Amino acid sequence: MICGIDEAGRGPLAGPVCAAAVILKSDFPLELLNDSKKMTPQKRDEARRVICEQALAWGIGWASHTEIDSINILQASLLAMKRAFEDMLKRAALAPDENISVIVDGNKIPDIQAPCKAMVKADAKVSEVMAASILAKTERDAYMDKMAELYPQYGYEKHKGYPTKTHRELVKKYGPSPIQRLSFRVR
Repeated sequence: MICGIDEAGRGPLAGPVCAAAVILKSDFPLELLNDSKKMTPQKRDEARRVICEQALAWGIGWASHTEIDSINILQASLLAMKRAFEDMLKRAALAPDENISVIVDGNKIPDIQAPCKAMVKADAKVSEVMAASILAKTERDAYMDKMAELYPQYGYEKHKGYPTKTHRELVKKYGPSPIQRLSFRVR
């Protein structure tokens, strides 16, 4: 079985990083998949629904903004990936030794109990990683939409915490939000 792992949220100035791990069935409708960054929010949401319903296994993992500040964004991303893999195993009642090979988008691999390979741009090449990319992006976006309700002055529903000009101006105006990554430069 191939498990794809990807993350969303390495670049923002606020909020957590989210990762997903996915194993697809052999008859999964692959035409729904693409690199999540190349899909409209509507197409991502549709694909997310099908992935959650039809994937053989999937899991989500998070690393908080405080963990990012404490251990750095790379280590926090790898931690979220490890948590996503463990969540997937738990949800699907799988053991790590059940012939699972992992492909991770990027050039680093998390500390997990399975053969693991890093592949740059795997989110545009490997179906399982595309699916993980979609889950991670939709989960993180939904989280940031909830944060927009709690902290409306920061406009998280629009920029999802990414370092847009508007986001930077709002941080300068109101100060850091409660979910701000304090180790990231707002400038």
